[in-house]
Amino acid sequence: MKEEKDPMGMAIRDYFKTGKASRLKVLSPDFDDDEIPVPTLFRSFQEMPPLERKALELAQGRILDVGAGSGCHSLALQEMGKTVEAVDISPLSVETMRERGVKIVRQEDFFQLHGEPYDTILMLMNGSGIVGRIEKLPEFFNHIRTLLAPGGCLYMDSSDLRYLYEEEDGSFMIDLNDDYYGELEFQMQYKNVKGDLFPWLYIDFNTLQMYAEENGFHAEMVHEGDHYDYLAKIYR
Repeated sequence: MKEEKDPMGMAIRDYFKTGKASRLKVLSPDFDDDEIPVPTLFRSFQEMPPLERKALELAQGRILDVGAGSGCHSLALQEMGKTVEAVDISPLSVETMRERGVKIVRQEDFFQLHGEPYDTILMLMNGSGIVGRIEKLPEFFNHIRTLLAPGGCLYMDSSDLRYLYEEEDGSFMIDLNDDYYGELEFQMQYKNVKGDLFPWLYIDFNTLQMYAEENGFHAEMVHEGDHYDYLAKIYR
């Protein structure tokens, strides 16, 4: 990723350098424009939601923090005395993480990542999004297989977007002949820098569990949030 296509990284760098940042916009052809409050990307362990704190507490051994962003999860793990390697595709985020004190940082596409296996892989802040599309799940599980050490596991969070289709009577109006309802597209914008449109996957737990089983893994619910969000443990 080039810096001129890295709005998230620019926002992270600005906030780290100056303590303030402009609006980090989230654009989508599916929904109204939204924004990410940049200070939340720098939250401490105490400020994280229970789902994220649970994942960090369970992580052990050699840990990989995928899509590490500003490094808040990696820094919290380091403070716990744990060994973590942060990876992100954003060059400006990687630069910021190094300056913040994350000890091991790599700028790399997760799907191109290789090396020594990990005991724990963390994919947080809707970590399933990186998969992009349902049809990429077999490729995702094959890649996870190459990255996990024997007895290792992946902790990943996501949300079930069915609540967006809930009717007044409590039923759900979802077209089963359409694309999977958790497949969205987003584009980030910060100041005058706009990134490329990218696919993002929100997946309900039952669907995740089914694909895990089909690809030689087990998935179990570790923590269920208050609004259709959950943390899953995935292991062989």
